[in-house]
Amino acid sequence: MLIANRGEIALRVIAACKDLGIPTVAVYSEADRYSLPVRFADEAVCIGPAKSARSYLDIPSIISAAEITNVDAIHPGYGFLSENARFAEVCKESGIKFIGPRPEIIREMGVKERARAIMKQHGVPTLPGSEGVLQSPEEAIELAGQIGFPVILKASAGGGGRGMRVCYKAEELPALLMQAQQEAGAAFSSADVYLEKFVTRPRHIEFQILADEHGTVEILGERECSIQRRHQKLLEESPSPALRPEVRERVMAKLREALKSIGYTNAGTVEFLMNETGDLYFIEVNARIQVEHPVTELVTGIDLVKSQIRIAAGEKLDDLITRPVQPKGHAIECRINAENPETFAPSPGRITALNLPGGIGVRVDTHAFTDGVIPPYYDSLVAKLICYGADRTEAIARMRRALSMFIVEGIHTSIPLHQRILADPDFVAGNFDTHFIVKLLG
Repeated sequence: MLIANRGEIALRVIAACKDLGIPTVAVYSEADRYSLPVRFADEAVCIGPAKSARSYLDIPSIISAAEITNVDAIHPGYGFLSENARFAEVCKESGIKFIGPRPEIIREMGVKERARAIMKQHGVPTLPGSEGVLQSPEEAIELAGQIGFPVILKASAGGGGRGMRVCYKAEELPALLMQAQQEAGAAFSSADVYLEKFVTRPRHIEFQILADEHGTVEILGERECSIQRRHQKLLEESPSPALRPEVRERVMAKLREALKSIGYTNAGTVEFLMNETGDLYFIEVNARIQVEHPVTELVTGIDLVKSQIRIAAGEKLDDLITRPVQPKGHAIECRINAENPETFAPSPGRITALNLPGGIGVRVDTHAFTDGVIPPYYDSLVAKLICYGADRTEAIARMRRALSMFIVEGIHTSIPLHQRILADPDFVAGNFDTHFIVKLLG
């Protein structure tokens, strides 16, 4: 198997393959020549210079590496080409198994207003909004007047907060629509924008999916992802401290129905907003493994990456997991990033000293090592620190302990920020929403 990615997720896939006895091929840019995935894979192929566009996003180079090493499958990880339907198609055309959903599903779920329509059709709760892409400012103003302000404009092919604008007044809408369309066009090569009712104090909840190629879909519970800055997640946990059991069960049942109807396969995540009364509303489908997948692994005992591989090999879900899945305990993940914890400025560079925490209930997924370099060209993630406890109180205690014993020297990291989060009374009480970090930092 070739891993079309880098960093900790490449190592995570290599570990799963070693457990399964599958030889691995790492691809790397010139900036990652001395990285741990290159060291621990069975083979490694350089696919280009540091810039992603000429290496990790270069489909011909990756396929060439796969062909010269004679691999059977490619795992895309997350980011880069993981939700690129064309890449999945090229893999199929080249006789290589793509570890993920089918190309047509990736393409359909990548168009947010289309995914929204599918979910609505099957009874998954969605926010009031446009039935499709907005065609004019006049249409947007009329619709916003019907559902009530504030509303949010979203890029149909978007993510990460780009191509999004919140509007509170009708007179602001035409200009904001133009801004959203321009930003969406520049970021995603599609200026399509749709409109939804804006939830002012939301929580961000997502459900983990596994689906085999024989029509079986299972939902592995939810993750709370509300601790985020500028739409980028900083801390995730499972289960959510705020989700009511009856809402969880109702939404999971509707999701199974919707995902089975479209023939979804492999792993994925369905994201929702929760309003102040505890109701969930669909946002989007991420047709890939997520950065925060370890928290689900810890509360379910299911190796999601191994499951991805075995599903792609044609195995049945009932032979991989015990259904229905019954999560147990509580898990929290902190994303340790190479950045100044106060200014959030990137902090690439050489790691001069490193101590990884351990002990019961502590897991660290990282590609960092002493004297290793965090390059400036890619995501700033250094490590994922995941702690498990019998309940949320124990998970928080273990996370505090682990953060205090996590040493990274030579670069700045977000560890001090995570320590502030874990010490905050509102976080400890489970009383927070997506505005938590703004409030914390004053």
